[in-house]
Amino acid sequence: MLGWSRGIRMAKKVIVYSADWCPWCHRAMDFLKQNKIKFEMRDVEKGGYGEEAMKKSGQAGIPVIDIDGEIVVGYDVERLKQLLKIK
Repeated sequence: MLGWSRGIRMAKKVIVYSADWCPWCHRAMDFLKQNKIKFEMRDVEKGGYGEEAMKKSGQAGIPVIDIDGEIVVGYDVERLKQLLKIK
């Protein structure tokens, strides 16, 4: 989602920590795609991203979605809509 800052549209930075086998991760990423939200996917089983996700969220569950530093754990549609200003 884009916001306004001094007349310039600024995209929110969205990172999704997930795994290929996680159905809730796929639902979260599908939601973002359907709403034309660009995001970076980080596989928690590779590159130390699992530890990174745990540090951000304080727990081992996925998906962990980082929206400009705001952390959403799980597929919480209402919270995603709120943070991304989607109606």
